[in-house]
Amino acid sequence: MTTATLERAADNAMTFEDIQAFLFAEARALDDRDWDTWLAFYHKDCPFWMPTWDDEDKLTEDPANEMSLMYYPNKQGIEDRVFRIKTDRSSATSLPEPRTNHYLSGIEVLSRDGSQIDLRFNWQTLSYRYGKTDQHWGTSFYSIDTSGPKPLITDKKVVLKNDHIHHVIDVYHI
Repeated sequence: MTTATLERAADNAMTFEDIQAFLFAEARALDDRDWDTWLAFYHKDCPFWMPTWDDEDKLTEDPANEMSLMYYPNKQGIEDRVFRIKTDRSSATSLPEPRTNHYLSGIEVLSRDGSQIDLRFNWQTLSYRYGKTDQHWGTSFYSIDTSGPKPLITDKKVVLKNDHIHHVIDVYHI
């Protein structure tokens, strides 16, 4: 994001183009495996939740008491996951890391309330590893706080639409 974009965001006046640039920059950080930059998009209290589908094709609603594909109650959980990716200290880490490409579409501003912006958008991620290309797609719901010096994600819910997966799915796949 440019300095002008960040300054506008600090004035709570993020335009649609600013929001789009913010989302594209987050996706680019994942594709570039620029973990520190990616983490800087998140507020310290941001939950990161990917619910699962129950037997009736409904999403689970309570990450504390129901199954989730991913759930981190705050940024510390996300930071721990990134630490494990960076240091190869997880059996779930894919080595070598897949090359990914994120595509975003259908970006919608659902609401604006003071310095909070609620969004939804569709995404597709292609990943390549060991000569094989996989794809994942879904819809994400973000809340962004624009009250500080730069916008921060304060809530992230990712709905994976193709949840029949044949390997571990990680933060860079979504």
